[in-house]
Amino acid sequence: MHQLPKLLDNNRRWAAERVTGDPTFFTRLTNQQAPGFLWIGCSDSRVPANEIVGLDPGELFVHRNVANLVVHTDVNCLSALQYAVDVLKVGHVIVCGHYGCGGIRAAMDGTAHGLIDNWLRHVQDVQRSHRAELSGLAGDQARIDRLCELNVIEQVRNVGRSTIVQDAWKRGHPLELHGWIYGLKDGLISDLRIQMSDLK
Repeated sequence: MHQLPKLLDNNRRWAAERVTGDPTFFTRLTNQQAPGFLWIGCSDSRVPANEIVGLDPGELFVHRNVANLVVHTDVNCLSALQYAVDVLKVGHVIVCGHYGCGGIRAAMDGTAHGLIDNWLRHVQDVQRSHRAELSGLAGDQARIDRLCELNVIEQVRNVGRSTIVQDAWKRGHPLELHGWIYGLKDGLISDLRIQMSDLK
């Protein structure tokens, strides 16, 4: 409990620094939210979305969950997607996973973890679909890293298959989908070269 005041102190210092550097920062922020991007990422605390792409608050609309999944029955994720596309009119949806993802590792390790196992079934489905490729890799770390990538690719496809995105494309909304992966070891993002921008 004694650590919570430190967070509040940090917040006050951060707000003061923002105003010192840009006196109108919070005024602009309260007047409009107009991000150009929706980021669907992992809940992992080591992957702070705005920070790693150098964007300020208000410039990136963010949805996070364990293992950056896009599940067609997850109304939380779909609500964020619909708001971003239909209300905020974002032009890009980025699914960004990361190497060393604990959710991916847990999905692969074959042990019971409790309630989260139901969620991670979606990762295991991706794993089953790519069993031959994954089994051909040398070592657990290589398999985990590749599954992190394959999972991002599958989630981008899930975004593209959603009725929200399909309807947006039918209306002619210029919306592009991207799959990226972040390296915890070097802080760099790699483009996985999965991109969708129409009804293909």
